Amino acid sequence: MTKISFQGEHGAYSESAAKKFFSKEINTMPCNSFEDALKITENGDSEYAVLPVENSIEGTVGQSIDAITNTNLHVIGEEYFKVEHCLIGTGKLEDIETVYSHPQALGQCSDFIQDRGLKTVPTYDTAGSVKIIKEINDIHTAAIASNDAGELYNIPILEHGIENNPNNYTRFLIFSKENSTKTKNDKTSIIFSVKHEPGTLYHILKEFNDNDINLTKIESRPNKNTNWEYNFFVDFLGHHSDKKINKVLDVISKNTIFLKILGSYPIAELD
Repeated sequence: MTKISFQGEHGAYSESAAKKFFSKEINTMPCNSFEDALKITENGDSEYAVLPVENSIEGTVGQSIDAITNTNLHVIGEEYFKVEHCLIGTGKLEDIETVYSHPQALGQCSDFIQDRGLKTVPTYDTAGSVKIIKEINDIHTAAIASNDAGELYNIPILEHGIENNPNNYTRFLIFSKENSTKTKNDKTSIIFSVKHEPGTLYHILKEFNDNDINLTKIESRPNKNTNWEYNFFVDFLGHHSDKKINKVLDVISKNTIFLKILGSYPIAELD
C-alpha cells in the first residue's frame, strides 16, 4: 500500500487532500512538522509527502515554503482541496467561549469568531485541535476543523460552514524522490535567491516576459540564514525540460545566489 506522509493528525485537511489526489487506498503517516513529513519521504519511509502551500483566502503557508526550500524531493503533482470548516465541541453553540485551531483556520473563520466574541488559541493543526479539546473535555471549549476530524474523534459538529468565504481552497503539492513525466499541460515550481545588486530581480522577471512564459505565482520569503535577503517561490506554465524554459533557467541562474527547480507536474483543475 502506498505510504503518504503529511503534517498534522489523522483527519487533517492534508490527509483529505492526499486521499483525493491518489484516488486509491493509501497508508497515511501523520508528522509533527512539514520538515518531518518531507524527511520521512527523503529517508524512504514513505513514498510521497503532501504539503499545503497556499490558501485562496489567507495566502501562502510560509512554514511550508520554508521547509520546501531545504528538501531534495521533487514536486510531482498538485491538488486543490475545498476547505469547509466546522465548529466542533461537546457543549452547545451558546456555551462556547474559547476556540482552538491552526492560525490559518482561525483567520479563515474570523467573522464567526468575532461575531461571537470568542477567545482563540492557535494550535499546530486543525485536526490536532479536535484531539486537544477532547482531552480538555470542557463544554465551553471548541475546535475549528473538518467534518472528518469531528467524526474521527467522535465529537459533535455544532455548526457547519463557518468560514468567512465559501470559495475557500487550499493548494497542496505532492513530493517524491522521483520526477514526474512530461504531459501536455504542465506547471513548474522553482525557488531562487537574488544577488544584492540593483535590477537583479527585474532582469529575472524580464527573461520570463521576453520568452512569453506565464508566471502564475511569485512569493518572497525571508532567508532564514541571512538577514534582509529573500527567497522567491515562483510557479510558471510549462515543463522545465522544454528547450525555451531550460534556456531561460540557465540564463537567470547567472543572476541568482541559488536556483532550485522543485519540479514540473500536471496542472490540477479547481473543482
